[in-house]
Amino acid sequence: MRIILASSSPRRKKLLAQMGLQFEVIPSECKEKFLPEQSPAEIATKLALDKAKNVSARIQEPALVIGADTIVVRENKILGKPKDKDEAYSMLCQLQGQVHQVITGLAVIDTQSGRCLTGYERTQVELAPLTPQEIKWYISTGEPMDKAGAYAIQGFGGILIKRISGCYYNVVGLPIHRLWVMLKQMGIRLNARV
Repeated sequence: MRIILASSSPRRKKLLAQMGLQFEVIPSECKEKFLPEQSPAEIATKLALDKAKNVSARIQEPALVIGADTIVVRENKILGKPKDKDEAYSMLCQLQGQVHQVITGLAVIDTQSGRCLTGYERTQVELAPLTPQEIKWYISTGEPMDKAGAYAIQGFGGILIKRISGCYYNVVGLPIHRLWVMLKQMGIRLNARV
């Protein structure tokens, strides 16, 4: 069956390819909307579902559409992608020396049957204590600017991470084990290359 990733994230594309899946990318065109009273896990799951629904509505033939949304949460405050260097600096100052959560919501929609599965993964991340100079250096790499929470564990930001508890791939942006379980529930099997 045709598999579609409803995201233009290069990190998600790389991780989906790492799973051995043949897929294509059709980015979602929906605006991110949620209610403030929703929990972070509900928000991440709703945003993932909105993305999958947006792409599913544009597909005519049978396909599985995968939506994902990753958020960073510190003391129930969601830290999205920084708008500029000042906001990146503010976010990293809040996160340095602290533990926060990374939550990725997932949604998989079968366009033929209308069946839909949703779920999420949560990982605890602890950033090392950082000096203002270290934060400024990291921002100067340009890496924080398109990342939730203003850091990338798989890039230069990896040296800032003291420890994690949970799924590493979730912090990158796609919890591949949880997605694999969902795809199996939808009837997809990974093909061995032997």
